[in-house]
Amino acid sequence: MLDTLWSLERFADATREHIDLSVRLLSANPPAVHVRNRFSDTLAETVTCTDCGAFVTSWGYRLGTVESVEDAAARLAYLMAALPA
Repeated sequence: MLDTLWSLERFADATREHIDLSVRLLSANPPAVHVRNRFSDTLAETVTCTDCGAFVTSWGYRLGTVESVEDAAARLAYLMAALPA
């Protein structure tokens, strides 16, 4: 069985590589990662990880899978108008 919390920790670490984003790991049930653009009051998103290993935004957009965490984080950064470090 997939460890979704560990997968979200990896996703949060990869997302932190984008300097415009503020990242918090939420220990809710289910666990999630809250990401916001530091330079915007409106650009924020909550990402969860499904049991099958897909990273999904709160509005249902599938960012990618645990097999390519960095790509999923980069896709979110692009959607949130963030730059890489």
